[in-house]
Amino acid sequence: MRRATGCTEFRTVGAPSRRELRRLGGLSLLGLSLPQLLRAQEAKQQPAISGGAFGRAKRCILLFMWGGPSQLETWDMKPEAPAEVRGEFHPISTNVPDIHISEHFPRLARRTDRLCLVRSMTHGNADHTTSTSFLLTGQPPVAGGDLRAQWPNMGSVLAALGRGGGALPPLVQMRPTVPGDVPRFVEQSQGQFAGWLGPAHDPLTIDDDPNAAEYHVPNMELSPELTIERLESRMQLMAQLDRQIARTSAALAAKEESHRRAFELLTSAATGRGAFNLEEEPEAVRERYGRNPHGQSVLQARRLIERGVPLVTVFWPNDGIKNVSVYWDTHSRNFIDHRERLMPAADLAFSALLDDLEQRGMFEDTLVVWTGEFGRTPRVGQRNSDAGAGADGRDHWPGCFTTVLAGGPFKRGFVYGRSDKHAAFPAENPVSPSDLVATLYHALGVPARQVLPDTNGRPQFVRPGTAIDELFG
Repeated sequence: MRRATGCTEFRTVGAPSRRELRRLGGLSLLGLSLPQLLRAQEAKQQPAISGGAFGRAKRCILLFMWGGPSQLETWDMKPEAPAEVRGEFHPISTNVPDIHISEHFPRLARRTDRLCLVRSMTHGNADHTTSTSFLLTGQPPVAGGDLRAQWPNMGSVLAALGRGGGALPPLVQMRPTVPGDVPRFVEQSQGQFAGWLGPAHDPLTIDDDPNAAEYHVPNMELSPELTIERLESRMQLMAQLDRQIARTSAALAAKEESHRRAFELLTSAATGRGAFNLEEEPEAVRERYGRNPHGQSVLQARRLIERGVPLVTVFWPNDGIKNVSVYWDTHSRNFIDHRERLMPAADLAFSALLDDLEQRGMFEDTLVVWTGEFGRTPRVGQRNSDAGAGADGRDHWPGCFTTVLAGGPFKRGFVYGRSDKHAAFPAENPVSPSDLVATLYHALGVPARQVLPDTNGRPQFVRPGTAIDELFG
């Protein structure tokens, strides 16, 4: 994989400056609390949003196609464009009149009446590992390598707000990796963790391949010589020691919370370890999702959200295939890889998830998001950066791409926004990632002026942008 340099950042819409935040905090001395002031300000500034959309969703599965899927090969085809733009694939009809998608999404074409396609996503950052911050947090990437200076993942915000509960952590991310010497770029991507919210709200990260026979989640099994009673005794002693010091140490307070969750995971077979036992699923169900790392990761995500996990992120796996194109980063082999390696597995898993949520009565209060960090160049072989593209590839392109939404309060069988004739830039209703994330937060019941303290106790606004009313049904 080659990476483009440079970073064009969006200013967060609607967030007060630090000076304004200090001013609002100071006004509490006059008898008004900061929350009261924020509610009043929100009532004045926020546009009316469709009734019933706020907080209608209880949970979210984010299918992150890391590497940047080509909008022209998937959701936003341009059959009338010149051959070097439209590429080799053909559009097919869906079960919604006037909506056409790629021929290599045949199952999703039969389920388009459950999808909401946003074809006008756009930002200005063509770097894989920093542009992910936009989609995972709604905020621009942070310069430097300090993890705790980064903006918190949406799931970490939900965790800090007390969502979830029980043995399972409130945020889980799947990053399956097949053994091999292919570089693991996902791990370097911004926006995966809790950032300035602190380590107590970091996700449980699973790098194991759930399709492998030996799949297991690290630290989920007790040593043979360690009984639950002995473990409980150790935890009580550790908690007493930690609490004595945690009063003056945020890091130790976070450590104590991590120990508590680890103990619950180890001792709760029903909601803890059992959630990760894919062998409990009928073989026919596992086949419907696809017996591959991505399909089984999506199945694992479904098992987690139905046990109370508010947000699960499924990153596209590092599948161990070593060529110039890894993940969805198709600098070369664009058509071969989309046709043979990428789209069939994505089509299978996404379709199976939609069916499962519908059959289990979870579709109405579950959000599903299918996206990458950006799209691909509108011309095959076009060199957009120092990365370049081969004669059969497309380069990085954040100017226009498609994000797909489903479930919860989102409209169904609906297309929002429109790209230009080459799918290069939005021609109508451009959508920034900050507004997309604000829309997800709105559906999940996070107020527009939500404030959370960072590790130094300073209040920070966590919800960016403005929710898009037109996406709600």
